[in-house]
Amino acid sequence: MLAGDPCYDRMLAALPQRAAFRRALGVGPGQRLIVVSSTWAPRSLFGGAAEPEADDLLPWLLSRLSAELPADEYRTVAVLHPNIWYGHGPGQVRAWLDNARRAGLDAIPPLDGWQQALIAADCVLGDHSSVTYYAASIGIPVVLGSFPQQDLDPLSPVAALGRTAPRLVRRGSLRAQIDQVIAAHDPGRYKELAEQTSSAPGESAALLRRLFYGLMELPEPDRHSALLDPLPLPPYLPARRTAPVRVLVGGIGSHPPEVSVVRYAVAGAGPGPAVCADSAHTVVDEETRETGRLGIADVVVRYAAGDDPRLGPPAAWTAEALDRYPYCGLAAYVDGPDRCVVRTRDGDLVRLSAAAALDGRADLCDPAAYASALHAWLASGRSLERALPGITVRTGATAHRVAVEPLAP
Repeated sequence: MLAGDPCYDRMLAALPQRAAFRRALGVGPGQRLIVVSSTWAPRSLFGGAAEPEADDLLPWLLSRLSAELPADEYRTVAVLHPNIWYGHGPGQVRAWLDNARRAGLDAIPPLDGWQQALIAADCVLGDHSSVTYYAASIGIPVVLGSFPQQDLDPLSPVAALGRTAPRLVRRGSLRAQIDQVIAAHDPGRYKELAEQTSSAPGESAALLRRLFYGLMELPEPDRHSALLDPLPLPPYLPARRTAPVRVLVGGIGSHPPEVSVVRYAVAGAGPGPAVCADSAHTVVDEETRETGRLGIADVVVRYAAGDDPRLGPPAAWTAEALDRYPYCGLAAYVDGPDRCVVRTRDGDLVRLSAAAALDGRADLCDPAAYASALHAWLASGRSLERALPGITVRTGATAHRVAVEPLAP
């Protein structure tokens, strides 16, 4: 019985929802979503070395994701086969991913949400999994981190993917390889593979209903079409970085006020960014596990609703934070997806709010980036008054227009 592929059909039907899926994952304009995918097998991306004499690729890959990919220009999520979660246990998997998760990577739940992540992706870094094959089938750029060709039937469609897709190598920059795969991607590259994904794309619901009613020896309903449940819009899941964030300031302009920042979150003893900058500072989330870093942070940040009774209003928390951390130059309370309240060491209280896009949607850049820009502005010797009524914050090629509004202390 040829019945098509309901999973693939649901993805095809949801392709027009790509922009909404990206926003659900907190991906804003100018950001690239990188999906790391692995099946379960000894030679999978998550399973270990592709060859007996090779080192395990995964620890290198996870450390490079945060060290090379600027936080405001890339968003990373992991899609792991359910048997990885249930074979090793969720606690063990989260422990393996711990540093990467604290640096901003999110692990998609094992059963739901992975199709939406693939549709939203700019690039999938995978292996010989069906997830990687699905990504190629819907036209997403793919790069193979592991691919045991010897484990596959050479005549299978998945083996053909291994002969077609580019491979990840450790030599050189991970970011450069990802960017090259995206830039060089031909939408028709995997056309033949897509044609082999399903024998009847878009028809699985009708075929399966016909089969099931035939098995029951009943006539099919003639008033209702056979339909599949659409892929739901996932909950809003922006990146959250509790690891210390190193902020590199690339340039400050005064006419008009403008600051360029590049932020890297590096957890534990991971490698820091190898990037030159005019100046740099460190931002630490107050909920970090690395509590020793709070005492030497240049900026301390807290994410919470403005009316959270545990913390008090932003004005109160920022004053208390500067008292708790005497070496901190600025405290930032992020109380919305596009805004924060900051207090300087001089006692000035300021609301920073990003302008909405032309379509009215909120700017999804982490508002802590705006706090860093203002800190760099003040640290350069410029006054707060010169930043009024607004400042342009650049993250990569994206410009964020940020209103600077003084508040009563």
